[in-house]
Amino acid sequence: MSGPVPLQDVIARVRAELGDLPTPFRDSFGGVGEVGEFDLSESSIAQAQVTYVLGGVTTTLVQDRDYNLLQEEGRVLLLGAYNPLPDNATLIVTGTATGMFSDAELEVFVDEAVLMHCKDRRLTSRNRDSNGFIHYVETPMTLATLPEIEMLPLSLLATVNALWAMATDASSDIDISTAEGTQVHRGQRFAQLMSMIDAVSARYKELCEQLNVGFYRIEMGNLRRVSRTTGRLIPLYKEREYDDYSLPQRLLPEVDHRDDDTSDIPDPGTAGGWW
Repeated sequence: MSGPVPLQDVIARVRAELGDLPTPFRDSFGGVGEVGEFDLSESSIAQAQVTYVLGGVTTTLVQDRDYNLLQEEGRVLLLGAYNPLPDNATLIVTGTATGMFSDAELEVFVDEAVLMHCKDRRLTSRNRDSNGFIHYVETPMTLATLPEIEMLPLSLLATVNALWAMATDASSDIDISTAEGTQVHRGQRFAQLMSMIDAVSARYKELCEQLNVGFYRIEMGNLRRVSRTTGRLIPLYKEREYDDYSLPQRLLPEVDHRDDDTSDIPDPGTAGGWW
């Protein structure tokens, strides 16, 4: 079965690969009549619900009107009549924390993985116009058109991107050794992350080779011929189906300019003409 791959499903799979699953929490704060700012038990809050209980009456507060939520810090700031929290009131905060990465951060890794995994891949559709002619339309492959079977290798590539971000953060950790003989091998985290990157990359490569997709798919190219009389490349045209009556489409393979002459001095050997 194949079909579009939802972005949230890919993010959920990447979280499962990283072991970075959302963490539920529930915090309760009793009012003292002086405090309107409360630190939650978790940081990087994905979503939260704040409930105000006073005299047996429960009220669900509205974010940005009754309170502000500092998601990264994991802090609730009461506003208006709720600040400060009365000494006979209770504030209950329930929700989930994202863990190491937020959904927005993982979405960046997934977008990068889509660009890498779908590079130079196109979908071809065969259509007949009102005049009876057959046309072939090519569209670049995106996450919306990616086959479902490629969800796993795409998720693995996004996981590798996330692991590299973690490894960069861990690269600055140094081992600690005290005079009392205590040793903390903080550099071991970096070594473990690099080992994990190698393992996940190998798994991605194996799947790509089996499915012939992504970075490790087999690609075919055309050798370019140079005219012996003009020294110019012979033009190439895209292959077409036998019933495709559209105009020929030129191919422009990349030409290596590493040895170009940048002096702008004309070559006297040509004498204004061609070889």
